[in-house]
Amino acid sequence: MKEYEGRCHCGRVRFRVRAEIDHVRSCDCSICRRRGALIHRVDEGALDLLTPLEDLATYRFHTHQATDYFCPKCGVLPFRRPRTAPHLWAVNVRCLEGVDLDDIPVEQVHGSRLP
Repeated sequence: MKEYEGRCHCGRVRFRVRAEIDHVRSCDCSICRRRGALIHRVDEGALDLLTPLEDLATYRFHTHQATDYFCPKCGVLPFRRPRTAPHLWAVNVRCLEGVDLDDIPVEQVHGSRLP
């Protein structure tokens, strides 16, 4: 597993993640489409928060099962708890240092089709 440092745009939210980023997910649901995040899911223990969750803002929509965590200052979403796998973290790979997005396959996810 490789370890990556991650942060929001302003640096207020910081974290580390251990992952083999062999793909990212691009979802077509209403919020993901507008946000443009590229997501990679990791197990609970693979994400180390360097900023307490209490310092982040949250957003829930539609079924209110997924939780989006974002920086209250710059608005960037570094990670979320997905509706379809709430035991995992969905990390926004665009927030990770040293990742070349051109080398990672993109898996299209059709969240817009979920009930």
